[in-house]
Amino acid sequence: MRYPARFVAVALGAALALTGCGSGGNTENGGTPPNTDVSATADFPATVGDVTVAAKPTKIVSLSPTATEMLFAVGAGPQVLAVDDQSNFPAEAPKSDLSGYQPNAEAIAGKSPDLVVVSNDTNNVVAQLTQLKIPVYLAAAGKTIDDTYRQITDLGALTGNRPAAEDLAKRMKVEVDKLVADVPKRTTKLTYYYELGPELYSLTSKTFVGALLGQLGLENIADPADADGKSAGYPQLAAESLVKADPDLIFLSDTVCCQQSAETVKARPGWAGITAVKTGQIVPLNDDIGSRWGPRTVDLLRQVADAVSKVPA
Repeated sequence: MRYPARFVAVALGAALALTGCGSGGNTENGGTPPNTDVSATADFPATVGDVTVAAKPTKIVSLSPTATEMLFAVGAGPQVLAVDDQSNFPAEAPKSDLSGYQPNAEAIAGKSPDLVVVSNDTNNVVAQLTQLKIPVYLAAAGKTIDDTYRQITDLGALTGNRPAAEDLAKRMKVEVDKLVADVPKRTTKLTYYYELGPELYSLTSKTFVGALLGQLGLENIADPADADGKSAGYPQLAAESLVKADPDLIFLSDTVCCQQSAETVKARPGWAGITAVKTGQIVPLNDDIGSRWGPRTVDLLRQVADAVSKVPA
């Protein structure tokens, strides 16, 4: 079957999350703890892990839409020289024809950057740029919200925006914790289906978004579909099993790419009897926010928490 382009992008993120985010140790909820080896004696040289930036970077290249959002959120926007062809937020981000999925070291080096941020090491780009004496920070796909906090503070340190980054991460954590605490407690968990595409691609609790929604006390109906892990957390569900699972909530993260809405879902054959359809608990989400692990994650969680709170007990 030919997968839709957006699913391929999400699946790539899933694969990266499984292979690139677990090496830094574990916190209570499974995320990577904040880095502890950032140079504290002065702003620069700044070191995070094995990446050292000698002076405050003024020509940053971001090859990750999530990293682009993080850089602008911590105040490094004016230092960003170019971003990849998928970075569409904020609007002023200097989009280029550089690819984040298939990064080309020669094309990147042609921009003469003093810091490059990538979300994957496809084409061995990290080693190639390192050989050219170009610092590269690998911001791999997040597995939990802790990874978001860590990457934000790491980028703040590497770009000379440490205080703003630490403040952003702290404010995000406070708001996330409050949203989780304020969700009404139920004796029986609400179930949900999270749609990535009308072909019924979904995500499990092992993914970034799945773990996030799990904090709200929700049960993911897609989990059994990837019990063997072969779908890397992003299975394609069968319509029959989905209808049988009868989710209480349906979240649509394909409203932009695929023009899905409550109306299109209601019109699907056999879906009229699903609880979420009967009760009107179909929640449209922004595709980009729902597929990134950056600062706008709080917006996603707030929207979901609001929808959950409105479901009668």
